[in-house]
Amino acid sequence: MKRIFVLVLAGALFAPMLLGPSFAAVRETLSPTDMGEIEASYQHLTQDFYRKVDDQAVLDGARAGILSVMTASGVKAPSLPKMHADSSDRVNLSAIDVAVETAQREAGGKVDERELSYGAISGMMNSVKDRYTVFLKPSDYSGLNQDLDGADFGGTGIVIQSDDPSKYISVSNVVPGGPADKAGIQQDDLIVAIDGLSTKGMTIDKASSHLRGKQGTNVTLTISRAGTTLAPIVITRAKIHQLSVFSKMLPGKIGYVALTVFGRDTGDELAAALARLQQEGMRAVIMDLRDNGGGYLEAAVAVSSEFIATGPIVSVESRASNITTREADDTAIAPVPLVVLVNGHTASASEITSGAIQDSAVGTIMGTRTFGKGVVQTVFPLGDGSAVKITTARYLTPHNRDINHLGIAPDVVVVENKAPRFGEPAKDVQLQRALQFVNDKLAHSEASAQPAGN
Repeated sequence: MKRIFVLVLAGALFAPMLLGPSFAAVRETLSPTDMGEIEASYQHLTQDFYRKVDDQAVLDGARAGILSVMTASGVKAPSLPKMHADSSDRVNLSAIDVAVETAQREAGGKVDERELSYGAISGMMNSVKDRYTVFLKPSDYSGLNQDLDGADFGGTGIVIQSDDPSKYISVSNVVPGGPADKAGIQQDDLIVAIDGLSTKGMTIDKASSHLRGKQGTNVTLTISRAGTTLAPIVITRAKIHQLSVFSKMLPGKIGYVALTVFGRDTGDELAAALARLQQEGMRAVIMDLRDNGGGYLEAAVAVSSEFIATGPIVSVESRASNITTREADDTAIAPVPLVVLVNGHTASASEITSGAIQDSAVGTIMGTRTFGKGVVQTVFPLGDGSAVKITTARYLTPHNRDINHLGIAPDVVVVENKAPRFGEPAKDVQLQRALQFVNDKLAHSEASAQPAGN
């Protein structure tokens, strides 16, 4: 499962304070970057965490984090004096900085100052005993952004899967406007060869490695469509941005949209996917949020607004009990039967959307109970590319439900089958049930619209 989070990005970095005499002695040892990052992290935690923070616990956490780094670096029996909390943030910050300087001296060069500072920050985050409040090293923060916003790569713009009957590689989706789309590749095409190499029995990873490549280079695909092998198609690779929304039309003109994450572009991607499906005559929508661990709060509002015309989407309550309610942005598609598929890994932003749709009665939630993450994190970037992710609020559904640790109970419970292949009705019992459900609703609606007989 992917990371579980709802994020609201923030960019402010506190400038270092002017602190007391004990701090001045450390200034000669600690770099301005390390001092600033320790200070910013402390201020964000003590001021922005959604519950009141115990200052002594924060200092104890910083000390534990520093000791942990020393131990991991091979310092035998490391020791640091216990810090005692003061009512002054200046004094507390000075104590942490002195502890880092003391640890560096005791380690005798075995531990980098930056790692000790990271240890102090990580320990502070751990002190509030909240699984979502954490320190992110630069690589972790970069990975988080890539998970949410998607990576760019050179490729063809084809989403592939294995075709069990033929053992070839099949096209499950085509990136709109991408090289494959422009070359005429279609959903459900079989790729029987890549540059003359048969794909029969080929793994997805190996096929992907052949399809991807440097932008501007060519790859030749042999395609079988509806039992007919087409002439080889030459595709010029281009920059492809990883999608977060995958769509296709299922039998009966039922639109299917699967969201992998609530990223920066998810709202726009969903709007475009729904527009294409409407042009193809879509009569109902199944939105798949299974295994979607969340993402940006703004994306959740945008996604929900595709189906909810007006009214509240979510209310966010901060530490000071200030409540901000986000409303639908008046971009909803014309109402059609809607099913949202969820499971135990549907979390955070996915639950905001599921809860809003359920409370607004514009769709039916189907599957199994969701994860139950009803809190919001804010990411505060630090100066060297690292960041702290802090729980800053909780959220409530439009009916003021707090789903934290509870999850959302589906309107229709359908248990997942063994080894499902999401999005393939023949191997996805929950999707089969969703299709049956929307088709029944369509049939009932059409029957009701018929004029009464004489």
